[in-house]
Amino acid sequence: MASSLIAIVAGVGPGTGASVARKFSKTYPVVLLARKPENYEGLAKEINSHGGKAIGISTDVSDVTSLKNAVDTIKKEFGNHVGAAAAIFNASGPFMRKPFLEIPPEVFQSSLAVSATGGVLFSQSFLPLLLNGVKLNSDHPPSLIFTGATASVKSNAQMASFSTGKWALRALSQSLAKEFGPQGVHVAHAIIDGVIDIPRTKEWLKDMPPEAKLSADGIANDYWWLHTQPKTNFTWEIDLRPAVEKW
Repeated sequence: MASSLIAIVAGVGPGTGASVARKFSKTYPVVLLARKPENYEGLAKEINSHGGKAIGISTDVSDVTSLKNAVDTIKKEFGNHVGAAAAIFNASGPFMRKPFLEIPPEVFQSSLAVSATGGVLFSQSFLPLLLNGVKLNSDHPPSLIFTGATASVKSNAQMASFSTGKWALRALSQSLAKEFGPQGVHVAHAIIDGVIDIPRTKEWLKDMPPEAKLSADGIANDYWWLHTQPKTNFTWEIDLRPAVEKW
């Protein structure tokens, strides 16, 4: 019944989100959510030209109205009873390293709005579609996957504006895993412990070997593995890091 199910990816950019979308598009139509259309337009075109189906929707995950519009657009495209096979929350507040007393309150507000509130609103928007996926007897348990970071479990000095949102997202994912796992939805949290090899980080770790950065395609493969786990073997949390990463 995979053809009647979709995958939704929030936080699509030229990195992990794009790799995850490509991976899931081999099996499902994918819905690409990002605030800026330029972050999904090229990817949607690429997927559609390679035999998949992708639509992009300009969405702010920290805004209820914006997410409602995304859900309405999805239902217009795929039908009112559409089910989701996967919903991946890859959006994040900005990474910042700065002394705590120098961080303006609005920086905390904007970071928490995406990482924490955004995770809540995304989940409330798309869990009904994932539960529909359960009713439609999806080949694999419908999956809600959150992208975490080192800061999800380790709150270092000068990282408060980033880590507070990431800790909140992890707490949300654990609560949802316990509530919705018994209902057939696999909720998982992935701790990405290291620098991901994406265009934005090209100049980072230049003195290190290439394997010092995480592969975005490798992360996508791990998300697919989580998605294909049977109900007898749900993993809530995984952590991924390069072999040379100090931890």
